[in-house]
Amino acid sequence: MKINFNKILAKLMEQNKINQLQLAALLGVRQSQVSNWLNGKSLPGYYSIRMICTKLNVSADTLLEIE
Repeated sequence: MKINFNKILAKLMEQNKINQLQLAALLGVRQSQVSNWLNGKSLPGYYSIRMICTKLNVSADTLLEIE
C-alpha cells in the first residue's frame, strides 16, 4: 500500500490556486517542509495534516488516500 499524499496535495493546491510559499504561510510551517511533502521526501505530522484539512476544506480520508 502506498499513500498518494504528495499527488493529492499538489492537486488540492492547484485547485485552490496556492503555491508552496502560500501553503506554508497558511499552515505555519517552512516552505521547505511543503516542498519535501510534494517531492515525497517526508509526510506531515498529525498537526499539519489537521491544518491542511481545515485550510483546504478536505477530509483526512481524502488527503491520505491509499493506493
